[in-house]
Amino acid sequence: MGGGGSRDGTAGTEGTHGRAAEAGLWRRALLRGGAGAAVGGTILAGTANAAGRGRGAGAVAGGADVRRPIRPIPVPAQAPAREGTVEVDGGARLAYWDTGGDGAPVVLLHPASSSAETWPYQQPFLARAGYRVIGYSRRGVGGAEPGDTTRPGTGSGDLHTLADALGLGRFHAVGVAAGGGIALDHALQHPERLRSLTLSCTLGGIQEQEYENLLASLRPPAWGSWPVQFRELGPAYRAADPDGTARWAEIAQRAATGRVGQPYAVPATWAHLEALTVPTLLIWGDGDLFTPPPVQRVLAGHLTRARVRTAVLDECGHNAHWERSDLFNPTLLGFLRRNPR
Repeated sequence: MGGGGSRDGTAGTEGTHGRAAEAGLWRRALLRGGAGAAVGGTILAGTANAAGRGRGAGAVAGGADVRRPIRPIPVPAQAPAREGTVEVDGGARLAYWDTGGDGAPVVLLHPASSSAETWPYQQPFLARAGYRVIGYSRRGVGGAEPGDTTRPGTGSGDLHTLADALGLGRFHAVGVAAGGGIALDHALQHPERLRSLTLSCTLGGIQEQEYENLLASLRPPAWGSWPVQFRELGPAYRAADPDGTARWAEIAQRAATGRVGQPYAVPATWAHLEALTVPTLLIWGDGDLFTPPPVQRVLAGHLTRARVRTAVLDECGHNAHWERSDLFNPTLLGFLRRNPR
């Protein structure tokens, strides 16, 4: 499952858990205008509408232009990359790939349902744009040695160790789903190391009771028994690209072997989000069953000092980076370029 938090504050499983929230905060945020109404926000309803076009017959105001149906996106040729492993605390090893170069580093953090294989659409795109792109698989993914995963903070600690081992200095962190929870955990501990923070389709690991109640209301008791493709990929993508759905499922199956949860170092609350000053982008899919856009709106409402920007992408679910790379990639690139330092 690709959610960004768990009932015990663990990356990679469902839900969140924590102290009682200030009454009504999340509810007021939820009832604000569209996701693009968040502080500094934008909303992308699709390529045509984002540019202010496509309002004629066949287009829905604020929605997708049905005259421009989504089509399968071929997997592009990958940029050359060095592969290796890094030893982290407790004897575990993380497998990574690194395109190298002198560009600003971008570290990609995968969903719990996936691995470092989940970035074939972003790796060459960002490398061509001049960035040094790094992806890695977390502890236990694909049967790798997990080491000790019971101590809080191993996820964010592993990211810190990886960044030091590769000599990254300050870098952009991009986390999807559970990877977003770990990226946020790292940002709360080491904000000085981040040029920017991008969170996509993530629960964020926020430990506030009313937020937990909201998330729990979105999923029925049998949620975990449903097919992973149904939970994580939007129906539009599954209908439009069955081959892409099959490729995604193959990666998920390989990643599932030995997958473990990693408790967060920081029991994040609204106060933590409100103190964060790292420039932050929230990218969501409009068909995300785990974390629909109103969840994004709640998080954005508490990122009051992060110069937050938001984007909601048409016709995709919990894996916006995979399902709609045609929208995800330029949105991400624009944000990275606005926050070079």
